[in-house]
Amino acid sequence: MEIRLFAGNANPVLARSIAEHLGCPMGAARVTRFSDGEIQVEIEENVRGRDVYLLQPTSRPANDHIMELLIMADACKRASAGRVTAVVPYYGYSRQDRKVAPRAPISAKLVADLIQKSGIDRMVTMDLHAGQIQGFFDIPVDNLYGGPTLSEHIRRNIDVSNCVVVSPDAGGVERARGFAKRIGATIAIIDKRRTGPNKAEVLHLIGDVRDRTAIIVDDMIDTAGTMQKAAAAVQENGATSVYAVATHAVLSGPAVERINESVLKMIFVTDTIVLTPEAAACPKIKTVPVGPVLAEAIRSIHSNDSVSRLFR
Repeated sequence: MEIRLFAGNANPVLARSIAEHLGCPMGAARVTRFSDGEIQVEIEENVRGRDVYLLQPTSRPANDHIMELLIMADACKRASAGRVTAVVPYYGYSRQDRKVAPRAPISAKLVADLIQKSGIDRMVTMDLHAGQIQGFFDIPVDNLYGGPTLSEHIRRNIDVSNCVVVSPDAGGVERARGFAKRIGATIAIIDKRRTGPNKAEVLHLIGDVRDRTAIIVDDMIDTAGTMQKAAAAVQENGATSVYAVATHAVLSGPAVERINESVLKMIFVTDTIVLTPEAAACPKIKTVPVGPVLAEAIRSIHSNDSVSRLFR
């Protein structure tokens, strides 16, 4: 089957980067709006029997981008595409992966059902907020990691000989341990309690950060409240400098303001989500491209090769 790559409006720069690494042109598709706001999709080339990949992070505005993905998938299936793979570097609604209160939805499962119902045969994503979301799908899901790319960038730009990797909460310990192993560092853990949605309070630091360079590792930064408090706690416990890395730069609300006011020297994020103009202008935010990793995943899937080498 011939490979065809199409993209919605969520992240055209990342789509072009993936196409460049694959050595294939972007597919011709128009994703527009009717005057009342309804999404209109036109696939402007033959995809019959083709291996189709739809690049669409479901980032802000999440609902619009999810609908673009679903409608593009439906258009391709109705045009007799051979196989449709959704490449969703950032999976929106991933934080709603369980019931946290009576009569609450599990929105991550609902979105998974919608994706499958649209006719998508496989999904590629990166750093799901909760790994068990893969189990919400009855189709193959390749959950790639941003850690290898980010850790390599850290090794090239920071002296890691005296580093400690910090998990901002107990749930991120496995992620921090893997990152620490890649750069040859020890780990520390912040004991955090949430007082409400998008609100966190740092209580205690477990581990030794004194006189060391600390690197806080998380899967995403949303309002940056957790990151700001974590960085302050690490510095108060004697760290000489504090950096942060995260795969997904959600950066909503007062995030950029908090980052500027924080003790963080630099935050390294990937380009799974397009930065807002305010975030792009922030001198403390550095973007690391993941197009090559996603391109390799697409190439491996297309040729029926193993994708597991990309998880290391």
